[in-house]
Amino acid sequence: MNSFLNITYIQYSIAWENAEKNRSFLTEIITKASKSDMYVLPETFVTGFSIKEEIAETMEGKTVAWMKKMAILKDAALMGSLIIKDDSAIYNRMLLVTPKGEIKIYNKLHLFSYGGEDKCFVRGDKNVVFEYLGWKIKPIICYDLRFPVTIRNTENYDILICVANWPNTRIEAWDTLLKARAIENQCYVIGLNRVGVDGNGLEYCGHSNVYDALGQKLSEFKTDFDISSFNLEKKKINLIRDNFPFLRDRDFFELTEVSKK
Repeated sequence: MNSFLNITYIQYSIAWENAEKNRSFLTEIITKASKSDMYVLPETFVTGFSIKEEIAETMEGKTVAWMKKMAILKDAALMGSLIIKDDSAIYNRMLLVTPKGEIKIYNKLHLFSYGGEDKCFVRGDKNVVFEYLGWKIKPIICYDLRFPVTIRNTENYDILICVANWPNTRIEAWDTLLKARAIENQCYVIGLNRVGVDGNGLEYCGHSNVYDALGQKLSEFKTDFDISSFNLEKKKINLIRDNFPFLRDRDFFELTEVSKK
């Protein structure tokens, strides 16, 4: 078990529907990056938030192979979401790829119907907690952040990681919800957003950050390219939970079924 976990996130402008260009850019950035235990990439990190069936890859495709290659190169995990076709279904899928070749999967539970995501993709049907280096990590994707029931910390996870394409027009909600999720779940929260303008003309200003278990952000917001590393300490989470044992009084929700659309 690692008492500390060093996590690096990469906030950048995603080239629209150009997986090769994004992989090339990230290869250069990650290769030169300082040593870390995990590198986190935004939602749909090789395409941008384009909801087209034709841009979907498979688990045997180039981007998953690239993630495995980079994980081995850096002896670190890579985490991010991409559009994956699995059998006949298309998912917005979060992957955690380890240097040992393990792949952990989370399919986005809450599809962004306001933007038409539910018309193309299939909703996930499982709540997931990843385990890596002795840390419990809860993965969520963008719109999931608005729904605290499925995020409720009944598994005693240590870190909540939310990757997103969250536009400027709703950035105050992004900042507020990340802080709230950290406070109510008494965990570290990592929120990674993109920057730039996408193919639909939406603008993104980043505001990626890490919050501690009291809801304090650990750095200043950046609105352009940013690669930042954070050394997270499990002892700090445990101390906060011991001094303020609010999770003992939490509600336990039983989700018997998550229906697919």
